[in-house]
Amino acid sequence: MEKLPAQMTVIGISKPGGPEVLLPETRAVPLPGAGEILIKVAAAGVNRPDVAQRSGAYPPPPGASDLPGLEVAGEVVATGAGASKHRIGDKVMSLVAGGGYAQYCIAQDAHAIAVPAALSINEAGATPETLMTVWHNVFERGALKPGETLLAHGGSSGIGTMAIQLAKAFGSKVIVTVGSKEKADACLRLGADHAINYRTEDFVAGIKAATAGAGANVILDMVGGDYIERNYDAAAIDGRVVQIAFLRGSRANIDIVKLMVKRLHHTGSTLRPRSNADKAAMVAAIEAKVMPLFRDGRVKPLMDSTFPLEKAADAHRRIQSSEHIGKIVLVV
Repeated sequence: MEKLPAQMTVIGISKPGGPEVLLPETRAVPLPGAGEILIKVAAAGVNRPDVAQRSGAYPPPPGASDLPGLEVAGEVVATGAGASKHRIGDKVMSLVAGGGYAQYCIAQDAHAIAVPAALSINEAGATPETLMTVWHNVFERGALKPGETLLAHGGSSGIGTMAIQLAKAFGSKVIVTVGSKEKADACLRLGADHAINYRTEDFVAGIKAATAGAGANVILDMVGGDYIERNYDAAAIDGRVVQIAFLRGSRANIDIVKLMVKRLHHTGSTLRPRSNADKAAMVAAIEAKVMPLFRDGRVKPLMDSTFPLEKAADAHRRIQSSEHIGKIVLVV
């Protein structure tokens, strides 16, 4: 076992604000407690919640690191009491409650997943957060079945590109909304059946045309705002609308009669505050049902760009530009 350094470089949030508030700091290397492992981080995914936390709108849950970063990949370098799933030297990827923007990061042993040979370490760093979000919301909450149609808003995002691949791998039809022809082409290359450019086309009309009037069985929405009521129009009878974010705001004026007439379910979730047991159960389901697809190379995150850890501010500028297609990763 390599001797751990006492100190590490991390990217902290110096004060709430724009990308420029992300600054390198020196901190003590944390030690894993019961049921935890310490990962020497090789790659850390950049996600929209990191941007919200940086701007002061998304505080970490009690007990979590105040550093941004919700997913990492790297090597296990220390294990806490009772941690038996992974051993020192194992290459793992894991969802974390915070602290990913660092040279070392604590993870729950039960939340870490062995990195399959088909994934590079950078790809592994781009996987856990979107994989768990899509698995839980599209398949557990949304109960998407083979032969059904998924509508994924923001199809070219990290979450959208993962949703396309998983839904297609499990035998469903996929329609996405995107903001440019380049993004539409990227989604179609990944396997999406239709891509609707919301800047030039009404997505409700586009969904109806693509489904012979039936509508989408499951709608994954990270936009909110005026999309909420339009989702009810685009949904099929007995459709499930799953809310995961609100780029256009969380308040909407909606006619609930549409929900009654179509017998819709409108649900949603956030991942970060869920209990460790809940997350461990999601990981176990993913290991059983989804990781074979990763091992076979049938599913992998679509990569947009990588940035060195100390250039985290530039990575945030990239994700906020909304020009990215796929995942952005910090390389340590």
